[in-house]
Amino acid sequence: MVQKTSYLPGTPNWVDLGSPDPDAAAEFYAELFGWEVSEPGPPESGSYRMGLLRGLPVAGIGAQQAPGPPYWTTYVSVTDADLTAKEARAAGGQVLMEPMDVMEFGRMAVFTDPGGAAFSVWQPKQHIGASLVNEPGALTWNELLTRDADSVTSFYGSVFGWTASPLSMGGSEYTEWKIGDATVGGMMQMDDNFPPDLPPHWMVYFAVADADASAKKVTELGGAVHQPPMDIPPGRFALVADPQGAMFSIIALTNAAG
Repeated sequence: MVQKTSYLPGTPNWVDLGSPDPDAAAEFYAELFGWEVSEPGPPESGSYRMGLLRGLPVAGIGAQQAPGPPYWTTYVSVTDADLTAKEARAAGGQVLMEPMDVMEFGRMAVFTDPGGAAFSVWQPKQHIGASLVNEPGALTWNELLTRDADSVTSFYGSVFGWTASPLSMGGSEYTEWKIGDATVGGMMQMDDNFPPDLPPHWMVYFAVADADASAKKVTELGGAVHQPPMDIPPGRFALVADPQGAMFSIIALTNAAG
């Protein structure tokens, strides 16, 4: 069990789902990952729910706020959301939602990078983000898929202090995001193998014990498998979608990391 009590600023620390049917989504992810999903929060929270493992928050589920397909959002921990908004603008990003307080839990804002990928930041107060990571049913990786690696590398370096470290990933080029020596995420350049209408985005990975069994369960629960389980250096992964169409990845890690 990898339990978190804080996050280094600049580290992805939370993910949540914007769904057109939060009730159905809660049932799906509870069955797939063994989550206990909290009752909807008060109206001022948008009836937000928490996915819990052993009573610890691992992800959120809320009503979809933006048009288009449902989506998982990656949040990055920051010490000052307002300052981050200024830095993101200066670095060529766009602010989709200005910094705002989320009751007593934290302060958030929503951006797009220069390549068009959306993400959020979280300035923690009572809620630090995911309290459990890197074990089955919990968040384990956040990965940017972009068509403009050069521009976004400069952007994330300016905003979060990330450096881009090339990595050989089974013969393919891959980039790790780092803060100092700590790896905080990844990046992949979208090439002609990606559908031309697929926009740049942040992909969310959840750890599972068995990628093949979990992919099968996704279909049994009404979801879809877009990339059948395959082996990659970190483990065995699959690209899947829930019944409402929100895409995410699952991976059985060869070696779980903290």
